Amino acid sequence: MDPLAGIFLIALGSIGAASFYVPFKKVREWAWESYWIMQGVAAWLIAPWLFALIFVPRGELMSIISESPSSAKLMSMFFGILWGFGGLTFGLSIRYLGVALGQSIALGLCAAFGTLIPPMIAGDNLFATKAGILTLTGVALTVAGIAVIGYAGSLKTKQMTKEEQQAAVKEFALKKGILIAIFAGIMSACFNFGFEAGKPIESVALAHGTNPLFQKNPTMIFILLGGFITNLFYCGYLNIRNKTYRDYFSVSGNVLINNIVFTFLAGILWFLQFHFFGMGSSKLPAGMAVFGWSILMALNIAISNIWGILLKEWKGVSRKTMAVLITGIAILILSAFIVKLG
Repeated sequence: MDPLAGIFLIALGSIGAASFYVPFKKVREWAWESYWIMQGVAAWLIAPWLFALIFVPRGELMSIISESPSSAKLMSMFFGILWGFGGLTFGLSIRYLGVALGQSIALGLCAAFGTLIPPMIAGDNLFATKAGILTLTGVALTVAGIAVIGYAGSLKTKQMTKEEQQAAVKEFALKKGILIAIFAGIMSACFNFGFEAGKPIESVALAHGTNPLFQKNPTMIFILLGGFITNLFYCGYLNIRNKTYRDYFSVSGNVLINNIVFTFLAGILWFLQFHFFGMGSSKLPAGMAVFGWSILMALNIAISNIWGILLKEWKGVSRKTMAVLITGIAILILSAFIVKLG
């Protein structure tokens, strides 16, 4: 095992995850539901199959799928459907809170639930082993870092005028955004539950000669299909209710191509977090692979807040607020390296 290599690989995925919303700023004349489901086509339908076909031994993918237990495939898809509720509301949390604060709350809860629930269900006593104690310590640091960033967010709202808030995030709504972010975080943890349910699929993939670095890729096909179904129904409903289905036909050819390019870029960046997460978690010490989920979320939050600074979402705040934010980012980065002690 090489924990530093694991952290590095997961960090690469975090860069994609924390950056995926940036291309949306280049989308023109489309409602949220129109560009959200379009990035979903790339992230949840095209990318899982594409990456699995590339990284699973040639000609083996369909055999892996057919030989995998139906229960594992169905449960992975079921948790994907539940995760889908978190995924679509995650987009709304960013819409109402901005990249920095929205991702911090949602991914923080996702880190805690996604890391701790699987071993608890399996009956593991995290207090009984060094790996378990380190996992709890890492999650505690992650939650602490999120709390510090949340405090920075509260300081930010006190110091900024309503006009400044709306200039940074056009539809800023603190109370609505926080409630949505909490729900998104809890439901988003179901993605890791999908990985746990898909362990039998990983075993079949390994038996067919798949490199351990890419053993999770076949499972992602089912998790993300479930997520796509949830988002398709919701975005389709909004398209009909708001009559925004016209978005796909009413814009000029140049705008249409521009929007497809940038939504697909967003989708591929989003997918990379789980591709590299699968690679990185295979490098973590025995007994701490589940902590890879917390590492992913911690680094996602740290990098998303760096993006928040660059996108001027923190413009106008005091030096104290900025110092609090940077402290929170530092704590989150530190939490990722707890795994090195395992």
